[in-house]
Amino acid sequence: MSHDHRPRRGTLHIDRISLTGAAPTPPAPSEADATARDVVARMLAKDAFSQWLGIKVLDVADTRAVIQMTVRPEMANGFGFAHGGIAFAFADSAHAFCSNSAGEISVATDCHISYPAAIRVGDVLTATAEQRTESNRLGFSDIVVRNQDGEVVALFKGTVYRTRKSLP
Repeated sequence: MSHDHRPRRGTLHIDRISLTGAAPTPPAPSEADATARDVVARMLAKDAFSQWLGIKVLDVADTRAVIQMTVRPEMANGFGFAHGGIAFAFADSAHAFCSNSAGEISVATDCHISYPAAIRVGDVLTATAEQRTESNRLGFSDIVVRNQDGEVVALFKGTVYRTRKSLP
């Protein structure tokens, strides 16, 4: 009988803890993680808006994505801060990458964002998107956006509907 010890969608995975003080050995990349990297690369290649934002993909795994961008002058509002739509669009891209990572088209049905701190021109933003749970047809994700100093500048929650159609 074969045992598959890879984390599965919707299951809790706890990394190994080292009692010697050494860093734990990271788990080997799973097939689902490889699929996620391929899916996100294909999505980004066709996503002109995410490209315009200047998004760089830092890390992708099954139901998780980490992306980065730098806020440019043309992204500022009339007060000289980043327009709220920039942070929303950035977090929404992370949400899309995270929720489509399995290769099934998932579309947003509800998203909301809070802005606990101002975002300035020149800030380097990093968004970490993680799917928290899913049902038969819905997925729920949290996205945290931080600036280069590690300060939380946006908190985004999103819900997607799973169409059960494969990404082209």
